[in-house]
Amino acid sequence: MTVDEKPKPKPAVRKRANEIKSFRCKNLIAVIENPSDFKNIGTVIRNVNALGVEKAYVVDPHRRLPDDWQDMREQRNISGPSVSAVKWTFVKRFDNTDQCFDYLEGNNFTSIVTSPHVKGKTSIYLHEGDYTAYTKLAVWFGSEATGISDRAVERAEMCVSVPMFGMIESLNLGTSSGIVLYEVAKQRREYQSRYRMRNKRGERTEPLPTILPPRADR
Repeated sequence: MTVDEKPKPKPAVRKRANEIKSFRCKNLIAVIENPSDFKNIGTVIRNVNALGVEKAYVVDPHRRLPDDWQDMREQRNISGPSVSAVKWTFVKRFDNTDQCFDYLEGNNFTSIVTSPHVKGKTSIYLHEGDYTAYTKLAVWFGSEATGISDRAVERAEMCVSVPMFGMIESLNLGTSSGIVLYEVAKQRREYQSRYRMRNKRGERTEPLPTILPPRADR
């Protein structure tokens, strides 16, 4: 093998990649703002990959992550907790919140933040939202210690929260991202299965499946 040649993916890997392609939610990005624990970064990336979210962005003011995704894929403290999901999920880092918002808005993304209801801001419970209303959507998650920043709330379209009924009214980053992204991705996948374009145009004569059949090797 020459230096310029790359190893070809194994047939089983290629087959799996083809199987899941139509189930991925295009133009859906999960953003982690200023996470303090590498394990949680890996866990969110794992959720992103498992739930069919297209990409993950990380606001990393302390520059603990490399800028290049290929370098990120080799970091054990990310690859381990993500169960190697970082190798299959594109991750991009930003120095600060405004830089990430500027990039997203420049690419016509609407942002929503996961946060308890904020006075003066459109705030809904997770199950009340229609997440197919936005052609391009970014879902923000705050740090484990302080939650989402005031600046992110200010620039976001609205706040979304998970209703809770226990004595402890909080969830860790891995759990909350899994719950929120599941609902958002489920809605958008159902939409993609019925329509080819936005505004319910291009309705398919036969909807695409929304559930991937069990793998034959299990």
